[in-house]
Amino acid sequence: MLRSLAPIIKSDLRNKIVLLSGPRQSGKTTLALSIDNSPEYLNYDVPEDRYTIINRSWRKDANLLIFDELHKMPKWKLYLKGIYDQRGHKPPILVTGSARLDIAKRAGDSLAGRHLALRMHPLTAKELCEVAPDLYSFEKLLNVGGFPEPYLSEDPDFAPRWRRSHLDLILRQDLIDLEQVREINQMSTLVLLLRKRVGSTVSLNSLATDLQVDFSTVKRWISILENLYIIFRVTPWSKNITRALTKAAKFYFYDNGQVLGDEGARYENLIACSLLREIHWEQDVKGREISLHFIRDREKTEIDFCVVENGKILQLIEAKWSDEKPSSAFKAFEYLKHSKLQATQVVGHQKTEKVTTRDYPFGVRVCSGPDWIRDLKL
Repeated sequence: MLRSLAPIIKSDLRNKIVLLSGPRQSGKTTLALSIDNSPEYLNYDVPEDRYTIINRSWRKDANLLIFDELHKMPKWKLYLKGIYDQRGHKPPILVTGSARLDIAKRAGDSLAGRHLALRMHPLTAKELCEVAPDLYSFEKLLNVGGFPEPYLSEDPDFAPRWRRSHLDLILRQDLIDLEQVREINQMSTLVLLLRKRVGSTVSLNSLATDLQVDFSTVKRWISILENLYIIFRVTPWSKNITRALTKAAKFYFYDNGQVLGDEGARYENLIACSLLREIHWEQDVKGREISLHFIRDREKTEIDFCVVENGKILQLIEAKWSDEKPSSAFKAFEYLKHSKLQATQVVGHQKTEKVTTRDYPFGVRVCSGPDWIRDLKL
């Protein structure tokens, strides 16, 4: 299956090193190998390939050089800088990794001006409808998630087995390779706690109490889980960025099948995943200063998601599994009525679309969730 990022990567490779990151087994390697007919693929996890990488003894006639998991190599950015400065961008270099490839920014800007970064997600409704519309199933995305292997499997028992081994592989291999963490079992418990709290604001102090560790430890563990593309954080919107980062956030899973909760929780996670994929696309491909948050007032009235660009709210999104009546939360944010924004309530079972203006500060569009995530635009 051709992925939406394929033409972007081909174009970017003409001039820069491309860093492609994303969750493990989301399809990065398959995509990388489809870019060219004669690539040289080297995986740093494989001893023979590691030797080839260190000694720079790959095929010199390769049309494309692919380094997988190179971020596990000490000073990997300096290594890439040396190759680029010596050979330019020939052959083109594509670096893929199952951890965030920007985590070493604090070590310096050795790749400044030499690379472009892209983030790949599991399959979303929008991407499926762009590349393989016959494969789009809202129910499957909701219950199985968008990772290609379980999503495309016809065996109903395969997904839970795959999910268990997938998470175990990340925590017991990738985690140890990147971080000096001994408390694997406690981190597994942290993941379990977060799986049960999708859609709710989460206090790190509360998690620290539950796990019987200090606040700084939980904060570090959360950061690791984010860096490994297991979870992502959605913060409350505030014009004061520092204040927003210190408030309780919400955490969602890249794998929708990880959510432990009712249909409403799984549905909200699916909406979050769909939004984040579009946010990352707009940031990486178009360079927009756009971000995802939720909005909450002092009375704790809340709207699930808001999309913000350059400090201005573009969209308010409320996710409801079955309630077609516009949420009363929209009324609480009347001060936004002069803003040019879209207010949308996406309903899992809604089959028709309507716009409500009466008793609301701005028109609220009520629409079908399956259709909305398929046609999502920011």
